[in-house]
Amino acid sequence: MSTTPVPTTRAAEHAFADRHIGPRPADTRAMLDALGHADWSRIVGSVPAGIRHERPLELPPARSEAEVLARLRELAARNVQRVQMIGQGYYDTHTPQVIQRGVLESPAWYTAYTPYQPEISQGRLEGLLNFQTAVADLTGLPVANASLLDEATAVAEAVLLMQRANKASTAATVVLDAELHPQTLAVTRARAEAVGISAVVADLDGGLPHLPDGLTGLVLQQPGTSGRLRDHAPLIARAKELGALVAVAADLLALTLITPPGEQGADVAVGSAQRFGVPLFFGGPHAAFMAVRAGLERQLPGRLVGVSKDSAGRTALRLALQPREQHIRREKATSNICTAQALLAVVAGMYAVHHGPEGLRAVARHAHGAARALARRLAGGGVDVVHEDFFDTVTVRVPGRAAVVVAEAERRGVNLRLVDADHVGVSCDETTTPDHLAAVLAAFGVDGDRTAGGFEIPAALRRTSDFLTHPTFHAHRSETQMTRYLRRLADRDLALDRTMIPLGSCTMKLNAATEMRAMLWPGFASIHPFAPDHQTAGWRELIAELEAWLAEVTGYDRVSVQPNAGSQGELAGLLAIRGYHRSRGAAERTVCLVPASAHGTNAASAVLAGMRVVTVRTAEDGSIDLSDLHTKLAEHGPRLAAIMLTYPSTHGVFDTEVREVCEAVHAAGGQVYVDGANLNALIGLAQPGEFGGDVSHLNLHKTFCIPHGGGGPGVGPVAVREHLAPFLPGDAAAPDGDGGLPVSASRYGSAGVLMISWAYIALMGADGLAAATRNALLAANYVARRLDAYFPVLYTGADGLVAHECILDLRDLTKRSGVTAEDVAKRLIDYGFHAPTLSFPVAGTLMVEPTESEDLAELDRFVEAMASIHGEIEQVLDGQVALAESPVRLAPHPAADVATDTWDRAYSRDQAAFPVPGLRQDKYFPPVSRIDNAYGDRNLMCSCPPAAAFEEA
Repeated sequence: MSTTPVPTTRAAEHAFADRHIGPRPADTRAMLDALGHADWSRIVGSVPAGIRHERPLELPPARSEAEVLARLRELAARNVQRVQMIGQGYYDTHTPQVIQRGVLESPAWYTAYTPYQPEISQGRLEGLLNFQTAVADLTGLPVANASLLDEATAVAEAVLLMQRANKASTAATVVLDAELHPQTLAVTRARAEAVGISAVVADLDGGLPHLPDGLTGLVLQQPGTSGRLRDHAPLIARAKELGALVAVAADLLALTLITPPGEQGADVAVGSAQRFGVPLFFGGPHAAFMAVRAGLERQLPGRLVGVSKDSAGRTALRLALQPREQHIRREKATSNICTAQALLAVVAGMYAVHHGPEGLRAVARHAHGAARALARRLAGGGVDVVHEDFFDTVTVRVPGRAAVVVAEAERRGVNLRLVDADHVGVSCDETTTPDHLAAVLAAFGVDGDRTAGGFEIPAALRRTSDFLTHPTFHAHRSETQMTRYLRRLADRDLALDRTMIPLGSCTMKLNAATEMRAMLWPGFASIHPFAPDHQTAGWRELIAELEAWLAEVTGYDRVSVQPNAGSQGELAGLLAIRGYHRSRGAAERTVCLVPASAHGTNAASAVLAGMRVVTVRTAEDGSIDLSDLHTKLAEHGPRLAAIMLTYPSTHGVFDTEVREVCEAVHAAGGQVYVDGANLNALIGLAQPGEFGGDVSHLNLHKTFCIPHGGGGPGVGPVAVREHLAPFLPGDAAAPDGDGGLPVSASRYGSAGVLMISWAYIALMGADGLAAATRNALLAANYVARRLDAYFPVLYTGADGLVAHECILDLRDLTKRSGVTAEDVAKRLIDYGFHAPTLSFPVAGTLMVEPTESEDLAELDRFVEAMASIHGEIEQVLDGQVALAESPVRLAPHPAADVATDTWDRAYSRDQAAFPVPGLRQDKYFPPVSRIDNAYGDRNLMCSCPPAAAFEEA
């Protein structure tokens, strides 16, 4: 592997790894002693000898933080910054500095986990609720979700939603507006074809095409990819007459000025919120959205924030309708969305809060005004402007000269869209200046002052309804108030900047400041995803290096970073397997074996790849039931497409028979998919591509330090052996190019966060990565050993060790005392901890993954908290306190409860708030007590509640 030699010193090689890994040498010695180990050999030996990787990884030597930043500056300088007027779904924007500093650059926001524990997530839940409210208001539809991955995949999700929700139609056909962006058409057609939906692309100027088998759904774009505005009301009405549902891919900024889809009768609206303050990021991450009419709420993919109440009747927020999510429904799921774009949704929602309705209208009028001024000057100069009605994008006809015009504009510092040989697209935005317009006019050869009239938004399409009427969108006009609002929300939450987040299977590890540093540098953040390759050399070199490093780490031959979430990496890997079988004339191979203990996304992704899921039982020790596996192989062999394994298993152990499983599946003609969710236990010790995997997805937001962001962004690269390489995701913007089916709108997915993982690998080097793995294994085994006497560890390997996580079994305690795993999770909040993973993969358990980044003091603090809670459970067992009156059942305890004038509980205020002495110095109080989930689902409300709701509490 070719790498750029970088001079290093011994200090540089080890300095960063020593800061990334929490325990000091003396702590490591103490942890090994607690396990009865003389050295690392037993920890490393817990990885089965048959798969253990003995040679060092071939990676560049570890670099210092200064060297990494210098290299990133060099790469950023190789990208050419231009005024980006390409459009096609991506627009330049001004990120308000108060939001950049207060959200994007704040570890209180970016290190948070998905808000499944709502009591410690009220701040980010409110941030997401702002986003949902803004989207619902602007689209004219009552319910919006808390983000999707990008506009193209959002349209694909809308197609799937319409197909499953339209009970009146027996057809499996959708019509896609030819005015959809090219990347949207490519992704949607690929996703539809995989599940047997016929997607017909049509020019709708003459109305809907005749479809003898009927129509399930119609997808429109407003404004169209050419910039054109159309009155969709007649098309929508006609589609409804034919029994179809209608979705509109809409521009949120345009909706401040034009009639929203909901008011024209659409059932669904989707799109991207990127231009609400989120940089271009070379294609992502950006928050997409979906809003639906009443009656479709339970069909929404992704997460949905709802309003509920806590045990004291206070208004509180939570994730609503969770039983519909993929991790519960598995093969019955209708979407595989897990990680979305929460951090970017918060930014977009705060952009709306920052500007308010009048501010957003002003931004929209600026973009429209610039486009209108350009069109009038072009038309006045004799240039053919194609459309009279547009919002911010002007399509110009220049027969045979399009490439010349685009090249001349580039020479003048502006990127335009080369539509085809005869047409050029010019998109304006809030950053467009008169100088930019002058450069564009010069590129077209227009130098006079003559202007034509017209180009106004037609009266019939002008918005008349109000939006963003909630007080939140009017209360934070000054930067002082906005700064305090962001801080106030952040202070309500627990994130990694305050405490260990010991979530099993989630790998909440350090997101180092140096790794994050380059993300917002203009040399990276201001690059359009469809900029010409000669302008993006730095980006492509960084990505090529990262892909090569990931291939080396995993033992595979090729990697694509296009999937913009782990779920999309799964889908990409399964689509590669599907393409491979079909290329060999084996289209009948559609059965995917999925162990009962697998992540819910595994089964959901298999269904979306057009496969039939067959479950393989789990043995008593947590491994795959080999007898059942061989039975299923014998039954389905000729139809077998793949098996999806997670390694180490979701039960937190290294299965010794993994090679046997891989060989058996290969012998039956299937492919082996190794889920990379638990790769943090393998790097430097074993490689999935070497012990039998044909394909894996990785989670850069777990193993490789991209922060979780409260539920996204994530990146899920897919790694394959050489025979699957031709089926890696292709470029959605160049659908006739090489490669397989695209899974994201842009070629490199969420490119804007890839330098974080690049920096992590560059800083750690091969030795540092292996050391991180060893320490992750040690931390899990230390916690398991310390807690086993209180909460038995459910699964261990034959050597009595766990992998990088352990499952604590509370089922016997629950049976004897009535105290549930959820009670323990809620009580941990009073100790200042985010709970471990609750009831996955085994109901009634807690799965703990401490990671290598936590030092011994924090591990011991967690052990102390769990031991203390066990003592409180013993008080229930001994009859000292009734369960209903115990601190574990009444947890958590907000300050408002503890500081009340009357205290009539069976335990003291001191036990409620300060159950261990260390909490007196640094105490986190949750803003609410335990939230009533059922109330929130029965009384669904998914937009900002009135201020009175909080005042009454």
